Amino acid sequence: SASDDVVELNPSNFNREVVQSDSLWLVEFYAPWCGHCQSLVPEWKKAATALKGVVKVGAVDADQHKSLGGQYGVRGFPTIKIFGANKHKPEDYQGGRSSQAIVEAALTAARSLVKDRLSGKSGSSDYSRQSSGGSSGGSKKDVVELTDDNFDRMVLDGDAVWMVEFFAPWCGHCKNLEPEWTAAASQVKEQTGGRVKLGAVDATVHQGLASRYGIKGFPTIKIFRKGEEPEDYQGGRTRSDIIARAIDLFSDNAPPPELLEILNEDILKKTCEDRQLCVIAVLPHILDTGAAGRNAYLEVMMKMAEK
Repeated sequence: SASDDVVELNPSNFNREVVQSDSLWLVEFYAPWCGHCQSLVPEWKKAATALKGVVKVGAVDADQHKSLGGQYGVRGFPTIKIFGANKHKPEDYQGGRSSQAIVEAALTAARSLVKDRLSGKSGSSDYSRQSSGGSSGGSKKDVVELTDDNFDRMVLDGDAVWMVEFFAPWCGHCKNLEPEWTAAASQVKEQTGGRVKLGAVDATVHQGLASRYGIKGFPTIKIFRKGEEPEDYQGGRTRSDIIARAIDLFSDNAPPPELLEILNEDILKKTCEDRQLCVIAVLPHILDTGAAGRNAYLEVMMKMAEK
């Protein structure tokens, strides 16, 4: 039926259906109480049926799923967005509300996307841009192979923050992601001292894990912090995107640095040599300020360290 041609989108399937897809998407963000949205329904369904197999057409109840609307800057209803090559930067549809106008805009966007792919300007999706550079810059051993047997012990019971990719060996997008994931794993290991780890689960083999975390598409990346519910990773699929998110996670979870007294050159080197930032304070002599004054200075420094 026509209504079946419009894909109902929500926070649990949006990433899988739209963001990770190679397809061009037209997505309407609507509210059930909105009169203009109700008027658009028959035209939207007609456009979806006409575009079936060519362009995907979806709808988000942004009144119910406010977080999804907010993520894409939706402030009024209906808002229609075109998700093309860069799924993280959709374009606003500004055309008419007839099925004819919607279909024309979709075909124009599709034609533009195909031309860009042909000229090599952009890939079919974020995945194609990741494959540049091949497998250089990383070691596969830095991606921890996770299984039904070791997952709880390593991920849930460990102190590290984990970014875990659930993949299937036959999945083309997963194969494109592999060199990016491998390169990112080595960089993240080095930059966080192993406090953020990248892992991978073959979800076709370890189906218990895939089922436990509701994995329905590949690749799916989830972030695990100790004692917290896992969250979906929504960022880009290039090594730089993955590394940037990992560094943010590291910053959020890193313990404040130890406050050391520099008594000699060895302590100075050990404390500061390999650090991007080292703050050194020269304090008044303890005889000038007394113990209370010295402790007040140390307290200020500890507060700075925590930030």
